[in-house]
Amino acid sequence: MAEINKTDEEWQAELTPEQYDVLRRAGTERPWSGKYVHNHDDGTYRCAACGAVLFDSATKFESGSGWPSFYEPKVAEAVELVEDRTHGMARTEVRCRRCNSHLGHVFDDGPQPTGLRYCMNSLALDFEPGSA
Repeated sequence: MAEINKTDEEWQAELTPEQYDVLRRAGTERPWSGKYVHNHDDGTYRCAACGAVLFDSATKFESGSGWPSFYEPKVAEAVELVEDRTHGMARTEVRCRRCNSHLGHVFDDGPQPTGLRYCMNSLALDFEPGSA
């Protein structure tokens, strides 16, 4: 998939204000507020900004964190991991490689087989049922 480069004005016109805050300004939705936290349907999660395939429902798990969590991306190359030292913490940010949108963070306290917890914002995702 080709990379997507848009101006700030183009992103603002295409995304809701809430999506823009999360995807383009690295905001975070409130825990337990996202529409996919308790979604247990089979399907594929895509980037809400560009449609890139990111996660499969088969790797989603209940982390108790308040955000949809996955133990691995559907396609490893679809995400980019970036050091994040904002808010006085050292974390690893997860971005969509195709459009450089902020998706969430990854932590090393997830289940096997990877031991990772990709903690994503529902606002950064679109769910496509039955396509897992």
